[in-house]
Amino acid sequence: MTIAATVLPALNGLGTGLALIVAIGAQNAFLLRLAVTAPRRVVAAAVGICAGSDAVLILAGVLGVGAVVERAPVALVVVRFVGAAFLLTYGVLAARRAIRPAGDALDVRAVGTGDGTTAGTARRAVLTMLAFTWLNPHVYLDTLVFLGSVANEQGVDERWWWVGGAVAASCCWFSALGFGSRMLRPVFARPGAWRVFDACIAVVMVAFGVRLLLGA
Repeated sequence: MTIAATVLPALNGLGTGLALIVAIGAQNAFLLRLAVTAPRRVVAAAVGICAGSDAVLILAGVLGVGAVVERAPVALVVVRFVGAAFLLTYGVLAARRAIRPAGDALDVRAVGTGDGTTAGTARRAVLTMLAFTWLNPHVYLDTLVFLGSVANEQGVDERWWWVGGAVAASCCWFSALGFGSRMLRPVFARPGAWRVFDACIAVVMVAFGVRLLLGA
């Protein structure tokens, strides 16, 4: 096969995928918080959930599931309100942490490979990331419907190269965000940094929650 039939569709899919996911959002904000506070194995699990979910949704869109979702608007409405309630609740909790911080700075030395993290904490982080990923109706519209439609506009053979590029975009972005943000840990050795960070998290979560309630 020629470069025009392989590399170019893959690069097109890579660029389209990055254009959709590289933005400040609830999922990215929570992954950033995990990257700073959680052990490497928990971050790896969260990155896997984000990238793996995108891959599943893109493939489902290519296989025509997006058309089914478009014909079931009631399901998206339910997801929208449940997701809004989840985001608003998390936003309120983040705001409370910003107003009444625990006063404990991050011990950079204590956050290592994960030996000190309980199974319950890791499980809670994974379940929360699943909620951030799958309770967002935009993930179905953007990833399942939009990316699936764009992929199917490619040629019969080229579309799978395009899909490969889009999936690679998710893997690269979430890996960079999850593992690259670990370098911010020295910054969060100061308690004041957490107040600012949690205030920003609260604004992002509440803003997206309100947008979902308003149907944006």
